[in-house]
Amino acid sequence: MTMTVAIGGLGAIGLPLARALDAGAVGGLRLVAVAAADAARAAERVAEFEIQPEVVPPGRLAEADIVVEAAPAKVFDQIAAPAIAAGKILVPASAGALLTRMHLAQRAIETGARIVVPTGALLGLDAVRAAAEGPVESVTLETRKPPSGLAGAPYLRRRGIDLTDLTEPLRVFAGTALAAAAGFPANVSVAAALALAGIGPVRTRVEIWADPEVDRNIHTIRVEAEAARFTMRIENVPSVDNPRTGRLTPLSILACLRGLVSTLKVGS
Repeated sequence: MTMTVAIGGLGAIGLPLARALDAGAVGGLRLVAVAAADAARAAERVAEFEIQPEVVPPGRLAEADIVVEAAPAKVFDQIAAPAIAAGKILVPASAGALLTRMHLAQRAIETGARIVVPTGALLGLDAVRAAAEGPVESVTLETRKPPSGLAGAPYLRRRGIDLTDLTEPLRVFAGTALAAAAGFPANVSVAAALALAGIGPVRTRVEIWADPEVDRNIHTIRVEAEAARFTMRIENVPSVDNPRTGRLTPLSILACLRGLVSTLKVGS
């Protein structure tokens, strides 16, 4: 059986994902609709597709079986709420937006919808989920990004932190995953995914560094649990179109979609 997919956002995440689906990367999935802030530009981008998806307002994405949210966090509700109300599968790239909208999970119970958070730019969420089935002492995330990858974050703007001429690493944030997701909505969906997989957004601790000495987005996870102690580090190549996200992110969502229709799924 073929399932239909709609994508909200055609930027550094949504466009590569749309192209992969159009090319038949995942059997059993068919891209039928997209939405973007600039509908005319979106129409131009999908005009080259083998099977052109319809360009629709965000609310109509919920007509598909699976709705992928890959848009700026400020329009999250326009994409997510209709999908949940319609009982569809929501795959959010902006995992941070979920931390302040956990009522959507309750609403999904009522409508029969599912919320499937992709791994995104992280690794080892299977191990974190497994460890969280037992006692966990601590989960921490250290994120290091080139200064351009953090530019424009609300947390930095509110505090007047200018990273333009940074010459050495600077820790710009230390706190909970909940606070990190609110202060850096375009940058640390990784913190939200980690918190949701593990011990929650308040107990999960996050440090964010602006580091002019790195050219990749580097995430280090440390977990202390009764069942295991482990440290994981991943260095993601930033997207050419948007340095705030990594090239791995659209690939992760593609793998997530594949898992929804595959007869063999590896990993919990």
